[in-house]
Amino acid sequence: MLTDMSWRFDLDEHDWKYYDQLLPQEHPLLDAVEKIDWEAFIPELEVFYCRDRGQPAFPPLLMFKLEFLRYFCRLSDREVITRSESDVVFRVFLQIPVRCRLPDASLLTKFRGRLGVEGFKKMFTRLVACARQANLIRDRLRLKDGSHVIANITVPSTLTLVAQLREKLIDAIGYIDPDSAVGFQIEADRIREETATAPPDIRLEARIKLIQDILHWIAHQTLPPKADSSPDWERLGQVRQLAEKILDDQAHPENGRRTLSVVDPDARTGKHHVWYNGYVLDVMMDADSQLITAMEVLEAGGDEAMNAVKLVTQEQSSHDNHIKQLSIDGVGFNGAMLRSLEDPEGLNVDVYTPPATRPESDLFPSSAFQFTEDSKAVICPAGETSCFSQVRDEGGSVIYRFKRDQCARCPLLAKCKTTKLNGVCGRSVTKNKYEVEYERARVKSQTAAYAAIRQEHPAIERKLNEILNHHRGRRARYWGIAKVRQQETMTCIAINVKRILKLVLGEVCFGLR
Repeated sequence: MLTDMSWRFDLDEHDWKYYDQLLPQEHPLLDAVEKIDWEAFIPELEVFYCRDRGQPAFPPLLMFKLEFLRYFCRLSDREVITRSESDVVFRVFLQIPVRCRLPDASLLTKFRGRLGVEGFKKMFTRLVACARQANLIRDRLRLKDGSHVIANITVPSTLTLVAQLREKLIDAIGYIDPDSAVGFQIEADRIREETATAPPDIRLEARIKLIQDILHWIAHQTLPPKADSSPDWERLGQVRQLAEKILDDQAHPENGRRTLSVVDPDARTGKHHVWYNGYVLDVMMDADSQLITAMEVLEAGGDEAMNAVKLVTQEQSSHDNHIKQLSIDGVGFNGAMLRSLEDPEGLNVDVYTPPATRPESDLFPSSAFQFTEDSKAVICPAGETSCFSQVRDEGGSVIYRFKRDQCARCPLLAKCKTTKLNGVCGRSVTKNKYEVEYERARVKSQTAAYAAIRQEHPAIERKLNEILNHHRGRRARYWGIAKVRQQETMTCIAINVKRILKLVLGEVCFGLR
């Protein structure tokens, strides 16, 4: 319950007399007390508290500052409470009296659950808003890049994964029907004993059959009237969805995006220089102030290109600003992304990205083939019209094919094909609906403005290095993409505070290179 308990946390003259004798002359946290408008966070935090139910709560800002200290100084829940009990700088930063009692470390876990992903995102947005109010952030250029985050799991074998899933299902059933849970456990023990010496594929098949039987049992249960508000039925529903996903992975391994663990069902396998299991941290940064303005955590192998559209939209909708330019690495050479960002009637952002290289050839390129008026076929340099078309993939590519006799009588065949004509078709041409965007990106890559912006791009790689390697963002502390988002959001908040202090205190000559 949110109540006015300010009298417990007011600093009097005796507290300041004590602190003044022990405080160091300089400390980043003392600068943070003075230069960061922490009071601006209070209205955002109070939304997540009830005003008329429960025990009196510790001030939300105190809890948020404790959470901030964890990432600013790289501490655990227990360590931040222990250090706050004796560290004078910590207590002044928290703005608590000498004799003030600190919350138990377990309350930090409840605080994180109370705020959730949306709550921490609001805190991040509020800090960026404070930096904008101080005229620290400009809208000239954003730099975007992503890197991998390693999940906090040990990937089990398929047999072990299925066994863990079975135990999770039986445990969830035990909350709503203990007798059925015991029956399924007895059957699981029987299967384990009978297949102990069987080949792995036989053991796996028997265990999957049991999970299918359990899912069949769940599907035929009659839901009670208040099942939607029951934690037990909600837990069973979540485990059921996980089981169906894992069984589908086993039946269709070619689909990819395989669930790796029942402990962290959101972790996936991806490749970032090397193969890894986890997530992707995607960050967008103001090139002038080097403050992080938007961030997101994706599944490993997630669509970083289209996430750039989400990050730009997220920032502009939160702060009602307009980003003029965006620099992104090679993943940004994506037609759908380029069209979404550069649309003059939409986001209208000028994107700078390295174009994909085209193989050198003396043959006619696809750009030499022009669309017909209805855009259903293409016309070759010799004036012939294609006869067949085939959608190649979801990326917007279509293959246009000419008949063999069209190419056989063509005087320009030597400039169109180097191989002999075989089958019923002659030349095939691949056209993409995003060719205008791709060509614009290629032309832009030859300009002086592109070269200047690409020289600024390594700053985002250094920022990612700071997040992942100097603030322990490389490894997930928690299970599940929602909690990993919370972790990385708080890490970005801590790094932004450090950067704001440098800018405000004049250690960085803002705007100059």
